[in-house]
Amino acid sequence: MNKLYIGNVSAEATEEDFETLFEQWKIPHSGPFLIKNGYAFVDCPDEKAAMRAIDILSGKAELHGKVLEVEHSVPKRLRSCKLQIRNIPPHMQWEVLDGMLAQYGAVESCEQDFTETDVSFIVFRAMEKLNGSMMENYALKVSYIPDETAAPEGPSVGGRRGFNTRGPPRSGSPSLGARPKTQSEVPLRLLVPTQFVGAIIGKEGATIRNITKQTHSKIDIHRKENAGAAEKPITIHSTPEGCSNACRTIMEIMQKEALDTKFTEEIPLKILAHNNFVGRLIGKEGRNLKKIEVDTGTKITISPLQDLTMYNPERTVTVKGTLDACAKAEEEMMKKLRESYDSDMAAMNLQSNLIPGLNLNALGLFPSGAPGMGPSMSSLPPPGAHGGCSSFGCFGHPESETVHLFIPALAVGAIIGKQGQHIKQLSHFAGASIKIAPAEGMDAKQRMVIIIGPPEAQFKAQCRIFGKLKEENFFGPKEEVKLEAHIKVPSCAAGRVIGKGGKTVNELQNLTCAEVVVPRDQTPDENDQVIVKISGHFFACQLAQRKIQEILAQVRRQQQPKPAPGAQPPLPRRK
Repeated sequence: MNKLYIGNVSAEATEEDFETLFEQWKIPHSGPFLIKNGYAFVDCPDEKAAMRAIDILSGKAELHGKVLEVEHSVPKRLRSCKLQIRNIPPHMQWEVLDGMLAQYGAVESCEQDFTETDVSFIVFRAMEKLNGSMMENYALKVSYIPDETAAPEGPSVGGRRGFNTRGPPRSGSPSLGARPKTQSEVPLRLLVPTQFVGAIIGKEGATIRNITKQTHSKIDIHRKENAGAAEKPITIHSTPEGCSNACRTIMEIMQKEALDTKFTEEIPLKILAHNNFVGRLIGKEGRNLKKIEVDTGTKITISPLQDLTMYNPERTVTVKGTLDACAKAEEEMMKKLRESYDSDMAAMNLQSNLIPGLNLNALGLFPSGAPGMGPSMSSLPPPGAHGGCSSFGCFGHPESETVHLFIPALAVGAIIGKQGQHIKQLSHFAGASIKIAPAEGMDAKQRMVIIIGPPEAQFKAQCRIFGKLKEENFFGPKEEVKLEAHIKVPSCAAGRVIGKGGKTVNELQNLTCAEVVVPRDQTPDENDQVIVKISGHFFACQLAQRKIQEILAQVRRQQQPKPAPGAQPPLPRRK
């Protein structure tokens, strides 16, 4: 049942008045009108009828001189002081909206959510009078957002107080229904044929609203992406179970639409998966993927690496089989992808606070431009947030660094890619110069990758190289990728890296879990520099590199000549 709350009801209104009003607008209802002092309740047979009543009557229908306000009836325990305002002019500046809201009360906080069809603001302690008000020829649509965290309360006596016309957001908004918090931050991303998008949305959005409500999920259909494309992406946010249920429902709708339109081609399930996780989905020698195929009775293929770009790091996983088989395969594959994501995030969170001077938000685990994709990493510390100066100083731009990273000789082709496409994309993505040094001999088992760029670029480039080696199965499924990196330091600073009696280098190894070696018998090069060797997994190597750069920055500061007491800094010369 879909119960409605009708507010601003005249004391003269009777049940017969409401019967006549609903009959006039051909709005079905499945029970009597329960009229209270200033408000009323009624049950509708389904969501479609309830939405029709809200759209037609709320703020428009008048009864005994009062304009009715119609919303979903929300249990008291779910009420809150949050509003969602939709249909805001797309170019509207927040300052303008803030000034308009100020006349109704203080705005305590605001979250901005850009979606396909509107711009939504969640505003606290605003007034329900905003609903239907005009802003630059746009009629604002306002509804209360249920408080899902409120504790259940017993029945109360009397009418609604304060902000009383409360109901869930409409038009498939994120808060429709009491959606549980997701257990994983990885959304399910689908590709569907463009000709089926209309059927998935339904008339006036009824179908997508029903899917959202039944599966307790938030579903974004990105219709405006890739204009004219044969396929459109869909992003589903929910629990793993909610994502799977929504996926199954969407597949059922597409199959029914195919029958109705006599569409004879097979409609496979297509899932978008970030390239960082695809290697672990496939498994060594394809074992993971083969097992899923055997267990579910499906045929699974993955789009080639050549289709990737820096703007689209997702690969298309195509599943062919019966509807039940595809649904089962989706569950198994997403389970593996979520495990990979959780593993990466755990490792990153463990080390992120130990790597000062890096903006981990730019790591690029997820495509930042893809709607609905990936977790917000805004809580991670910005550059320099740990206090003091970073390894590249407190002023100006980060200094460029050179790192020699050694990879298996057999992996060179995977890093370069077809016609050098992969290494070009990697260089562009990271903002670093990346080159493969010539082999030192015919039987060389390792090749040197020369990476030149600031710390953030080093982090991103090395992360992708480590991930690529794992993805292409140059290391076993349970084997951690460990590589050796060389950085050059001034010979006068080598002793500072080692420390008295090796104290500093030992502390460095204990802190970072990397092996750090400064060979004592090496001769400085033409730039009076010596090599420091670092070996370990990705985060260990990164942390060791950052700590060594901090030591070098400290040495440079100490070597700077101190100005004489009372001396004035030199004035810049005029050109």
